[in-house]
Amino acid sequence: MTALLTPDQLEAALRAMGARLYHDQHPFHKLLHSGQLNRGQVQAWALNRFEYQRCIPLKDAAIVARMDDPALRRIWRQRIIDHDGSQEGEGGIARWLHLTDALGLDREMVASGRALLPGTRFAVQAYIAFVREKSLLEAIASSLTELFAPTIISHRMAGMLAHYDFISKEALAYFDYRLTEAPRDSAFALDYVKQHADTVEKQQQVLAALHFKCSVLWSQLDALHFAYIEPGVRWPDAFDPATQGGAG
Repeated sequence: MTALLTPDQLEAALRAMGARLYHDQHPFHKLLHSGQLNRGQVQAWALNRFEYQRCIPLKDAAIVARMDDPALRRIWRQRIIDHDGSQEGEGGIARWLHLTDALGLDREMVASGRALLPGTRFAVQAYIAFVREKSLLEAIASSLTELFAPTIISHRMAGMLAHYDFISKEALAYFDYRLTEAPRDSAFALDYVKQHADTVEKQQQVLAALHFKCSVLWSQLDALHFAYIEPGVRWPDAFDPATQGGAG
Protein backbone atom coordinates (compact mmCIF):
# COMPACT_ATOMS: atom_id res chain seq x y z
CA MET A 1 0.00 0.00 0.00
CA THR A 2 1.57 3.28 -1.14
CA ALA A 3 -1.39 5.67 -1.32
CA LEU A 4 -3.50 6.95 1.54
CA LEU A 5 -6.85 5.17 1.69
CA THR A 6 -10.08 6.92 2.50
CA PRO A 7 -11.64 5.78 5.79
CA ASP A 8 -14.15 3.66 3.89
CA GLN A 9 -11.42 2.12 1.74
CA LEU A 10 -9.49 1.27 4.90
CA GLU A 11 -12.57 -0.40 6.36
CA ALA A 12 -13.02 -2.39 3.15
CA ALA A 13 -9.39 -3.54 3.30
CA LEU A 14 -9.79 -4.61 6.92
CA ARG A 15 -12.98 -6.53 6.16
CA ALA A 16 -11.35 -8.23 3.17
CA MET A 17 -8.47 -9.32 5.36
CA GLY A 18 -10.85 -10.75 7.93
CA ALA A 19 -12.82 -12.64 5.29
CA ARG A 20 -9.59 -14.30 4.21
CA LEU A 21 -7.76 -14.83 7.49
CA TYR A 22 -10.28 -14.97 10.35
CA HIS A 23 -10.21 -18.28 12.20
CA ASP A 24 -13.67 -19.30 11.04
CA GLN A 25 -11.77 -20.57 7.98
CA HIS A 26 -9.62 -22.95 10.04
CA PRO A 27 -10.24 -26.70 9.54
CA PHE A 28 -10.58 -27.21 13.30
CA HIS A 29 -13.55 -24.85 13.50
CA LYS A 30 -15.16 -26.48 10.49
CA LEU A 31 -14.94 -29.83 12.30
CA LEU A 32 -16.20 -28.32 15.56
CA HIS A 33 -19.21 -26.62 14.02
CA SER A 34 -20.22 -29.57 11.84
CA GLY A 35 -20.27 -32.09 14.69
CA GLN A 36 -17.22 -34.03 13.57
CA LEU A 37 -15.32 -33.83 16.86
CA ASN A 38 -15.70 -36.23 19.73
CA ARG A 39 -16.37 -35.11 23.29
CA GLY A 40 -12.70 -35.14 24.27
CA GLN A 41 -11.75 -32.94 21.33
CA VAL A 42 -14.48 -30.45 22.21
CA GLN A 43 -13.21 -30.47 25.80
CA ALA A 44 -9.67 -29.77 24.59
CA TRP A 45 -10.94 -26.79 22.59
CA ALA A 46 -12.90 -25.34 25.53
CA LEU A 47 -10.04 -25.85 27.97
CA ASN A 48 -7.43 -24.23 25.75
CA ARG A 49 -9.71 -21.42 24.67
CA PHE A 50 -10.20 -20.52 28.33
CA GLU A 51 -6.62 -19.25 28.44
CA TYR A 52 -7.52 -16.69 25.79
CA GLN A 53 -10.75 -15.76 27.59
CA ARG A 54 -8.93 -15.41 30.91
CA CYS A 55 -6.42 -12.99 29.45
CA ILE A 56 -8.84 -10.71 27.60
CA PRO A 57 -9.25 -8.41 30.64
CA LEU A 58 -5.46 -8.37 31.09
CA LYS A 59 -5.10 -7.30 27.48
CA ASP A 60 -7.75 -4.62 27.84
CA ALA A 61 -6.28 -3.37 31.11
CA ALA A 62 -2.96 -2.93 29.32
CA ILE A 63 -4.72 -0.87 26.65
CA VAL A 64 -6.60 1.26 29.20
CA ALA A 65 -3.35 1.98 31.01
CA ARG A 66 -2.04 3.66 27.87
CA MET A 67 -5.06 5.93 27.33
CA ASP A 68 -4.64 9.54 28.43
CA ASP A 69 -8.24 10.50 27.68
CA PRO A 70 -10.64 9.64 30.56
CA ALA A 71 -13.58 9.50 28.15
CA LEU A 72 -11.78 6.88 26.08
CA ARG A 73 -10.87 4.90 29.20
CA ARG A 74 -14.50 4.90 30.35
CA ILE A 75 -15.59 3.40 27.06
CA TRP A 76 -12.84 0.80 26.84
CA ARG A 77 -13.09 -0.37 30.46
CA GLN A 78 -16.56 -1.78 29.71
CA ARG A 79 -14.73 -4.62 27.98
CA ILE A 80 -13.05 -5.52 31.26
CA ILE A 81 -16.38 -5.48 33.09
CA ASP A 82 -17.92 -7.65 30.38
CA HIS A 83 -15.38 -10.38 31.03
CA ASP A 84 -14.62 -9.97 34.74
CA GLY A 85 -18.18 -9.10 35.75
CA SER A 86 -19.11 -6.64 38.47
CA GLN A 87 -18.99 -9.32 41.13
CA GLU A 88 -18.05 -12.96 41.62
CA GLY A 89 -19.82 -15.34 39.27
CA GLU A 90 -20.63 -12.75 36.61
CA GLY A 91 -19.02 -11.94 33.29
CA GLY A 92 -17.58 -13.78 30.33
CA ILE A 93 -14.88 -15.64 32.24
CA ALA A 94 -17.45 -17.09 34.64
CA ARG A 95 -19.68 -18.05 31.72
CA TRP A 96 -16.80 -19.81 29.98
CA LEU A 97 -16.10 -21.78 33.16
CA HIS A 98 -19.78 -22.71 33.16
CA LEU A 99 -19.19 -24.18 29.70
CA THR A 100 -16.17 -26.18 30.81
CA ASP A 101 -18.10 -27.37 33.87
CA ALA A 102 -20.93 -28.52 31.62
CA LEU A 103 -18.43 -30.43 29.51
CA GLY A 104 -17.32 -32.33 32.59
CA LEU A 105 -13.89 -30.72 33.00
CA ASP A 106 -12.34 -30.21 36.40
CA ARG A 107 -12.56 -26.51 37.15
CA GLU A 108 -9.23 -26.32 38.97
CA MET A 109 -7.49 -27.93 36.01
CA VAL A 110 -9.06 -25.46 33.61
CA ALA A 111 -8.48 -22.36 35.75
CA SER A 112 -4.89 -23.27 36.63
CA GLY A 113 -3.78 -23.60 33.00
CA ARG A 114 -1.62 -26.58 33.88
CA ALA A 115 -3.06 -28.72 31.06
CA LEU A 116 -2.65 -26.16 28.27
CA LEU A 117 -0.90 -26.78 25.01
CA PRO A 118 2.31 -24.71 24.78
CA GLY A 119 1.09 -23.22 21.50
CA THR A 120 -1.98 -21.85 23.25
CA ARG A 121 0.04 -20.22 26.00
CA PHE A 122 2.59 -18.71 23.63
CA ALA A 123 -0.07 -17.28 21.29
CA VAL A 124 -1.97 -15.59 24.11
CA GLN A 125 1.16 -14.16 25.66
CA ALA A 126 2.23 -12.84 22.27
CA TYR A 127 -1.06 -10.97 22.00
CA ILE A 128 -0.67 -9.37 25.43
CA ALA A 129 2.90 -8.37 24.56
CA PHE A 130 1.68 -6.85 21.29
CA VAL A 131 -0.82 -4.48 22.92
CA ARG A 132 1.79 -3.44 25.51
CA GLU A 133 4.57 -2.77 23.03
CA LYS A 134 2.86 -1.37 19.95
CA SER A 135 1.17 2.00 19.57
CA LEU A 136 -2.29 2.58 21.05
CA LEU A 137 -3.70 2.73 17.52
CA GLU A 138 -2.22 -0.69 16.72
CA ALA A 139 -3.46 -2.13 20.01
CA ILE A 140 -7.00 -0.96 19.29
CA ALA A 141 -6.80 -2.17 15.68
CA SER A 142 -5.83 -5.63 16.87
CA SER A 143 -9.26 -5.95 18.47
CA LEU A 144 -10.99 -5.65 15.11
CA THR A 145 -11.32 -9.41 14.75
CA GLU A 146 -14.53 -8.72 16.70
CA LEU A 147 -15.97 -7.43 13.44
CA PHE A 148 -16.23 -11.03 12.32
CA ALA A 149 -17.20 -12.64 15.63
CA PRO A 150 -21.03 -12.56 15.34
CA THR A 151 -21.01 -14.76 12.21
CA ILE A 152 -18.78 -17.44 13.71
CA ILE A 153 -20.73 -17.33 16.98
CA SER A 154 -24.03 -17.89 15.21
CA HIS A 155 -22.60 -20.82 13.26
CA ARG A 156 -20.99 -22.24 16.38
CA MET A 157 -24.11 -22.14 18.50
CA ALA A 158 -26.32 -23.62 15.80
CA GLY A 159 -23.81 -26.31 14.87
CA MET A 160 -22.93 -27.39 18.38
CA LEU A 161 -26.53 -27.54 19.54
CA ALA A 162 -27.49 -29.55 16.45
CA HIS A 163 -24.66 -32.07 16.60
CA TYR A 164 -23.55 -32.59 20.22
CA ASP A 165 -25.96 -34.13 22.69
CA PHE A 166 -23.59 -33.20 25.53
CA ILE A 167 -23.97 -29.45 24.82
CA SER A 168 -26.96 -27.43 26.04
CA LYS A 169 -28.06 -23.91 25.17
CA GLU A 170 -27.40 -22.91 28.81
CA ALA A 171 -23.81 -24.09 28.49
CA LEU A 172 -23.32 -21.73 25.54
CA ALA A 173 -24.51 -18.62 27.40
CA TYR A 174 -21.12 -16.96 26.86
CA PHE A 175 -21.87 -16.68 23.15
CA ASP A 176 -25.34 -15.21 23.65
CA TYR A 177 -23.75 -12.23 25.40
CA ARG A 178 -21.04 -11.84 22.78
CA LEU A 179 -23.65 -11.46 20.03
CA THR A 180 -24.38 -8.00 21.44
CA GLU A 181 -21.03 -7.13 23.05
CA ALA A 182 -18.82 -7.82 20.02
CA PRO A 183 -20.74 -5.60 17.56
CA ARG A 184 -20.77 -2.74 20.08
CA ASP A 185 -17.04 -3.05 20.73
CA SER A 186 -16.02 -3.50 17.12
CA ALA A 187 -18.10 -0.53 15.96
CA PHE A 188 -16.28 1.74 18.41
CA ALA A 189 -12.83 0.36 17.56
CA LEU A 190 -13.47 0.60 13.82
CA ASP A 191 -14.59 4.21 14.14
CA TYR A 192 -11.49 5.02 16.20
CA VAL A 193 -9.18 3.40 13.66
CA LYS A 194 -10.83 5.14 10.71
CA GLN A 195 -10.45 8.50 12.43
CA HIS A 196 -6.87 8.10 13.64
CA ALA A 197 -5.18 6.11 10.86
CA ASP A 198 -4.63 9.30 8.88
CA THR A 199 -1.29 8.53 7.21
CA VAL A 200 -0.12 5.72 4.95
CA GLU A 201 2.20 4.50 7.69
CA LYS A 202 -0.58 4.35 10.29
CA GLN A 203 -2.89 2.57 7.88
CA GLN A 204 -0.18 0.01 7.18
CA GLN A 205 0.23 -0.47 10.94
CA VAL A 206 -3.51 -0.95 11.39
CA LEU A 207 -3.65 -3.59 8.68
CA ALA A 208 -0.60 -5.32 10.12
CA ALA A 209 -2.20 -5.31 13.57
CA LEU A 210 -5.31 -7.09 12.32
CA HIS A 211 -3.13 -9.52 10.37
CA PHE A 212 -1.19 -10.29 13.55
CA LYS A 213 -4.35 -10.82 15.58
CA CYS A 214 -5.76 -13.20 12.99
CA SER A 215 -2.51 -15.16 13.22
CA VAL A 216 -2.86 -15.35 17.02
CA LEU A 217 -6.32 -16.89 16.73
CA TRP A 218 -5.30 -19.17 13.88
CA SER A 219 -2.19 -20.45 15.65
CA GLN A 220 -4.25 -21.52 18.67
CA LEU A 221 -6.31 -23.74 16.39
CA ASP A 222 -3.17 -25.03 14.68
CA ALA A 223 -1.98 -26.25 18.08
CA LEU A 224 -5.31 -27.93 18.82
CA HIS A 225 -5.48 -29.58 15.41
CA PHE A 226 -1.92 -30.89 15.64
CA ALA A 227 -2.42 -32.25 19.15
CA TYR A 228 -5.95 -33.64 19.02
CA ILE A 229 -6.79 -34.25 15.33
CA GLU A 230 -3.86 -34.86 13.02
CA PRO A 231 -1.21 -36.14 13.59
CA GLY A 232 -2.30 -36.31 17.22
CA VAL A 233 1.07 -35.43 18.74
CA ARG A 234 0.42 -33.90 22.13
CA TRP A 235 2.64 -32.14 24.67
CA PRO A 236 3.04 -34.69 27.50
CA ASP A 237 1.63 -32.32 30.14
CA ALA A 238 -1.35 -31.24 28.02
CA PHE A 239 -4.95 -32.27 28.63
CA ASP A 240 -5.56 -35.97 27.99
CA PRO A 241 -9.22 -36.71 27.22
CA ALA A 242 -8.78 -40.37 28.10
CA THR A 243 -7.65 -39.70 31.67
CA GLN A 244 -8.84 -36.15 32.41
CA GLY A 245 -12.03 -35.88 30.40
CA GLY A 246 -14.35 -37.19 33.09
CA ALA A 247 -17.35 -39.41 32.57
CA GLY A 248 -19.49 -39.43 29.45
